[in-house]
Amino acid sequence: MMIVRIGKAKDNEFVVDDPHVSRYHAKLEKNEKGELYIEDVGSTNGTFVNKDRIIRKKIEATDSVVLGNNYILNIRDALKYDNDYSEEFAALKQVYDNYVREKVRIQSSNQFKTRLFQSFPFAVIGIVGLIIGLVGKSNHTLIIVSLILAVCAPTAGIYLGARQSAKIPELLQNIVNRFKIDYVCPKCGAFLGEIPWESLANKKQCPVGTCRAKWMKK
Repeated sequence: MMIVRIGKAKDNEFVVDDPHVSRYHAKLEKNEKGELYIEDVGSTNGTFVNKDRIIRKKIEATDSVVLGNNYILNIRDALKYDNDYSEEFAALKQVYDNYVREKVRIQSSNQFKTRLFQSFPFAVIGIVGLIIGLVGKSNHTLIIVSLILAVCAPTAGIYLGARQSAKIPELLQNIVNRFKIDYVCPKCGAFLGEIPWESLANKKQCPVGTCRAKWMKK
């Protein structure tokens, strides 16, 4: 069971700097089942859950918990009193790996399609030439069709290839935008750039001075 003592006294796990919060105000408990309880430990100004004053109450992470007159307790921050965000940070490895994999997939897939569009018309011309050689040069209709294809097919191939290439920047930008939302410090939300997860893990904590979330357990 995790127990987080809350109050103004420095020996609490979660220290609150508020004049209306007692030195030892409340304690937050999380049992083996993941259930949360908040208990007032004899505070002067009380503990409130969803505006009701309580002695002890089972709560959800989304409940409104107020200590004293107006201090709003952030339950998530209280549970992270030791600033340990190693589990959340570990999940970012999958985010980074997926981003790199998707980027490579988009680039390779679109390069293949671009080359296909650009080379296919010339293959068509070659096939038509082969047919003419087999059927004979006396078929004037076939010759005219082949001449039209010889002019139009490469142009169409270049156009389609260019269109396919033009899609790449937009597709890449879409995954970059998503990446900037997901690849952030689990505590302060600062974007971590395109730095590989392993390199960030070596730093062990968030470089933002006001955050310093622990990313790796020592």
